[in-house]
Amino acid sequence: MSHQETAPLGRAKHPMLSSLGLGVVLLATLLPMMDSFIVNVALPTIAGDLGAGNADLELVVAGYGIAFTLLLVLGGRLGDAFGRRRVLMFGLLGFVLTSALCALAPSAGWLVAARIAQGVTAALIPPQVLGTIQAAVAPERRARAMSRYAAVSGLAAILGLLLGGVLLQVDLWGMSWRLLFLINLPLGLAAAALTWFLVPESRSDYPVGVDLRGTALLGAMVLLVLVPVNRGPLLGWPWWAIVPLLLAPVAAVVLWRTEKRVAGTGMVPLLPPAVLTEPRVRGGLLMLGPFLAAWGGFLFALPLTLQHGFGLSPLSAGLAVVPMSLAFLIGSFTVPPLRARFGARVVPGGALVQGLGVAWLLAALPLGWLGGAVWTALPGLALIGFGQALVVGAANISVLGAVPSAYAGVGGGVLVTTQQGSMAVGVAVFGTVFSVALSHGHATAFGFVLVAQLLTCAAVSYVFRGKAVS
Repeated sequence: MSHQETAPLGRAKHPMLSSLGLGVVLLATLLPMMDSFIVNVALPTIAGDLGAGNADLELVVAGYGIAFTLLLVLGGRLGDAFGRRRVLMFGLLGFVLTSALCALAPSAGWLVAARIAQGVTAALIPPQVLGTIQAAVAPERRARAMSRYAAVSGLAAILGLLLGGVLLQVDLWGMSWRLLFLINLPLGLAAAALTWFLVPESRSDYPVGVDLRGTALLGAMVLLVLVPVNRGPLLGWPWWAIVPLLLAPVAAVVLWRTEKRVAGTGMVPLLPPAVLTEPRVRGGLLMLGPFLAAWGGFLFALPLTLQHGFGLSPLSAGLAVVPMSLAFLIGSFTVPPLRARFGARVVPGGALVQGLGVAWLLAALPLGWLGGAVWTALPGLALIGFGQALVVGAANISVLGAVPSAYAGVGGGVLVTTQQGSMAVGVAVFGTVFSVALSHGHATAFGFVLVAQLLTCAAVSYVFRGKAVS
């Protein structure tokens, strides 16, 4: 385990991030986030082309997600130590290379391996973006920059579903599903080149080595959760999927005690307890966990409901979520002025708006299936997108605003790990509920997912009414 002694924390002396530079790092953010979802609409096509079985298709999705989530905090630490621009460029170029390997896959095994490698490189990108915003954006501009980040990261999931359907429908040069990966090449290369010219280098004022023991323990804890929740529902929850979930809290306790012991010796751990015990950080992460788990389940069930319940094509299903995308974008841009005026009430207010949207869908669900009227869902989807943007955007600003600049990369890694891990758990849990309830029809199955999301919105709105996310 390699550490260096800590020193008082301060702000690094480096140029500030320009508006153009912010646009570049937001483009970099879009790529790995979007690739978590864009492949989902192409799974049937991939199965037919490569002869992939269900297990292979599951690994195409889960392999990327697990590798991505597993290494985010380490990616943040690497940026703090070696320079965030440098690590960001390395991640982007690696993402381009692994995307090309995915597009060239001649077999399912090749594609699975390439997707895992793609997830590894993807994990280097978001922490550097968040770290750069925290360290190289003036405090008076930071809330607005974070709202832009929240807009892009939230839109990535919805845009992935839409763009995936469009690219499959267009089928340029007969490339079919391979085009979903090839699109990353020009975008990734452009982002890497622009990063070099427009993004200032920044790092921790007191960079430290990699906490190997903390990294191993965090990796074990993440794997003990994500592998079972990804594989367990598909295999009927065998004992070997249940036992790791029971061991995960033990690993979390061991990790916490180890990191506190490291911090007590004057070294810097992978997860500094001083950061995680800060009330705004702790409260924000605890709120985002269940809230985004319900969101992950919703995003999993929505395209299946639109395609199999309403009988829409992948392209039409993608177009149906456009109102939600636009509302999310508008909501993200309104977070800074709303926070300035209403303060802590933005989070419970956003949860209330999203809850109203979910209630609309629940009311319109029978009408939509009986009359085939997809339009009945659109106002509800718009309310859901707007409310989601308010909650996540305000929470992101609150959490990262409480992280010292010296730990900006690690703070970003912890935040994105919480977001991605929570959504993965939500997909597994609510995906299982959805699949089991399908025997009663798509309306009933989707209704269960909506009720879970409605309860989560109600809980957030009640618990955080008039309070800061702390």
